[in-house]
Amino acid sequence: MVDDIRATVAVQHCLGYEPAAVREAIETQFELLGGVETFISPGKRILIKPNLIVPKAPEIPAQTHPEVIYAIAEIVKDAGATPLVGDSPAWSNTRGCLRAMGIDQRLDKLGVEVVSLDRPQRMMIEGAKLGISRMALEADAIINVPKLKAHQQLTATFAFKNMYGCVCGLGGKEKAYWHFARGAEMEAFCRIIIGIYQKMTPLLNIIDGIVAMEGQGPINGKPRDLGYLVAGTDPAACEQVCCEMVGLKPGDLPLLAAAAKMGVGCHNRNAITVVGDTYNTPVLPDFTPATQTPLRFTFPRICKSIAKQCVILLKDLRYPKKGRA
Repeated sequence: MVDDIRATVAVQHCLGYEPAAVREAIETQFELLGGVETFISPGKRILIKPNLIVPKAPEIPAQTHPEVIYAIAEIVKDAGATPLVGDSPAWSNTRGCLRAMGIDQRLDKLGVEVVSLDRPQRMMIEGAKLGISRMALEADAIINVPKLKAHQQLTATFAFKNMYGCVCGLGGKEKAYWHFARGAEMEAFCRIIIGIYQKMTPLLNIIDGIVAMEGQGPINGKPRDLGYLVAGTDPAACEQVCCEMVGLKPGDLPLLAAAAKMGVGCHNRNAITVVGDTYNTPVLPDFTPATQTPLRFTFPRICKSIAKQCVILLKDLRYPKKGRA
């Protein structure tokens, strides 16, 4: 780890998902970090990479809230760039998840390209030959927009893990396959996730912590009003601030521990400058962590996941498809 790495994290208080308030908070974060023009150039294709996992309404905080996605898309478009919104959800597809959240048609009207992170390109990352989405690789830049969640295999996920959604292939179940193939050893799996983040190099992380998820995330946890958006270019620094907010020790997060060993990001809290709004440490002293379950997926679990995906996609056939998702 390089001792002289420094980082800035922009924190903005936002009590709810009222559109104007969300946009103002995110615009302020851009300004605190150097201005929109520092990150977004006219004519570029900018992939907005939310956390999409399963088609559920936004009241269930398993995914990045639609108003956060929409506000970033507006800001990108207003800067003269072309916004794309895409992911490779565990179940359904990008449009199916956005439809369940009630935002797909609004994005269409805004002129956003809704895409699926598919078309795998094979590349070696930390000793694993992964299928990485060509759609993500071909974008001019990526804005990483995770959800702040407790996680039943990784304690909590804030910034690094969301880029695992750029893995595709094996009929949409390659991410599950690597849980099976590398999940027996936590550090090896975490190094793959961090290696993917390094390969994709998001230009900015904007973490949706307005309503967080505690308990059995990433899907079955409970909503907790946290009231903050956390943004920065350094994922490790962002994760440390998120840990402070929910009362977790950074060293207890396998991803952060692996990143520190790999020398990825700023891990010295004294070298992190927090700008924007102040917050208590922790904001949620009674945040409920997840009971940890095995990281390694069993083969029957993967088969069950494939069957569930088939059922959901068959239901999706009832809807006309738009765009490229």
